Amino acid sequence: MGSLTLKNIRKSFGQVEVLHDINLEVEEGEFVIFVGPSGCGKSTLLRIIAGLENATSGDVIIGGERVNHLPPSKRGIAMVFQTYALYPHLTVAKNMSLGLKQAGESASVIAERVKMAAGMLELEPYLQRRPAELSGGQRQRVAIGRAIVRDPKLFLFDEPLSNLDAALRVNTRIEIAGLHRRLGTTIIYVTHDQVEAMTLADRIVVLQGGNVEQVGSPMELYNDPDNIFVAGFIGSPAMNFLDARLLDMPPEVKTIGLRPEAISLGDDGPIAGEISHLEHLGADTNVYVHVNDKLLTVRLFGQHDYEVGSTVRLCFSPESVFRFDVEGKRIR
Repeated sequence: MGSLTLKNIRKSFGQVEVLHDINLEVEEGEFVIFVGPSGCGKSTLLRIIAGLENATSGDVIIGGERVNHLPPSKRGIAMVFQTYALYPHLTVAKNMSLGLKQAGESASVIAERVKMAAGMLELEPYLQRRPAELSGGQRQRVAIGRAIVRDPKLFLFDEPLSNLDAALRVNTRIEIAGLHRRLGTTIIYVTHDQVEAMTLADRIVVLQGGNVEQVGSPMELYNDPDNIFVAGFIGSPAMNFLDARLLDMPPEVKTIGLRPEAISLGDDGPIAGEISHLEHLGADTNVYVHVNDKLLTVRLFGQHDYEVGSTVRLCFSPESVFRFDVEGKRIR
């Protein structure tokens, strides 16, 4: 059983409380991602699940068992860190099998599990190589393979792609998604990169300042955010925010939000602005428009050319406008 329940988790360092009453249910086989800015508490929460940190109060329940008192090795988890943490003098095969050997598994079980993991991760040709002979992406796959062979209830990933270049991040992201489909094991994954969260997760937990702002599927968070923070954090390019007085809005609406792709440029839109910069991306064009003291992003499909400094009007449908009150809460 790979389910996870967090009940009333709080964590303080001295007088500073960094996690505030976290409650979460993760079903067996789910891929759940904790996302948020640096310092929001996501890695601390992952370390509490792993047993590397003790919660100040609250319960961690894995597979129906309360594990607060158990060390990491007894929790049925396997963790993949940002750094590969491979032994440089050991081969790929020995790096992957070391934990099983230390746990007293038989040679036949170790060989079978290493072969299975190597096949999944396309590491068979590299089993006799040492880490120095591998690329960064291959080393990260070895670290993932080391976790797979333990056959855990939970996989815990802590910023696993941060040390990879852009192309490798995309490739490894696809590999992790395929791995989850094949294994069906529960994965808890931490990242600050909302693109990783959007492309990998079954559900996303958005954290800010030690609080859970919202939990939902990627498209639920994108289409129906509860507040300004979630609306601005989920989506790339980020949502644009403007003073609601620019439109004819009820007095309780203080801020309006517009997704970049919801805006087009024309002659009769309700809001005027000045073009300050263009990004030609081939399939898309990002147009940056100054409206009063705000810089807005307009994402246009295809290739477009506008003169920097020219005045344009922003066109959008009323249904595409997100409305927020003075506290930043969504008005639906």
